[in-house]
Amino acid sequence: MLVERPNHKELTSEELQSLQKLHTIIDRAIADGRITKYEMEQIDRSIYADGKVFVEELTMVRQLVKDKIDDGSLAYDWDN
Repeated sequence: MLVERPNHKELTSEELQSLQKLHTIIDRAIADGRITKYEMEQIDRSIYADGKVFVEELTMVRQLVKDKIDDGSLAYDWDN
């Protein structure tokens, strides 16, 4: 499937730093092999902190969290 993004702009250094911070937050959240509701809320807050949501942020969450939940390599614990 070809995905075109004709209005795509390169990320600024500030946006790249924000993306790296998100990656760090996700890595810490999934380090124990499970993710809690609270950890997912932290990830969401990090994404929305600057008032913008980038495709790269959503892609990172999908790849590092949602795909791992789907394939069973990451457990979710919404009770905690």
